[in-house]
Amino acid sequence: MKLILVRHGETRWNKEGRVQGTSSDTELSDKGIKQVNKLALFLKDENIAVVVSSPLKRTVAMAKAIASQHQLPAEIDDGLRELDFGALEGVSFSKSSISFGQFLMQWCQKGVSERLPGGESLAELQKRCWTTVERLLTEYKTETVVIVSHYFVIIAILLKALDLPLEYFTKFKLSPGSITILEFKDWGTRLVTFNDTSY
Repeated sequence: MKLILVRHGETRWNKEGRVQGTSSDTELSDKGIKQVNKLALFLKDENIAVVVSSPLKRTVAMAKAIASQHQLPAEIDDGLRELDFGALEGVSFSKSSISFGQFLMQWCQKGVSERLPGGESLAELQKRCWTTVERLLTEYKTETVVIVSHYFVIIAILLKALDLPLEYFTKFKLSPGSITILEFKDWGTRLVTFNDTSY
């Protein structure tokens, strides 16, 4: 299976540097809408069998645009929703003494099973989103699949697919509207493209 992982386009909260998780159903910014349209055209020549999306507005908009180029519906899968940040939802680190990246590094040191206050852990996130990937691998073994999701979901899938520790999530960075491609073969999985925004 060829798995094309698409991160949703930019939202206003992305631009403002606010924490945006599963309970923040934010919409795309003007730039995000442009990314949606360009990315959908960029993927129009791919022989896509299915487009699967997180249920949040920012991903559904992109999934529908991609799917429409292939006369497909956008399938919604709750397992692909973003990490639940709990009490951190909507928080801006712009005036904090530490950056969001520094916060994540400190959180990671406690272990991937450490839940965010009122939220979930990275281990829980990876378990639920990998269940979706396993289903797609069974149903579309030799075909091309698009998943439209979020930062932490895509990183979690990437690490699991490449047999890398979940603690490595701090070593990768994804841009809004980016494309990452994995190929699943009988002999193993390889990363073909990472964080591509060249379209």
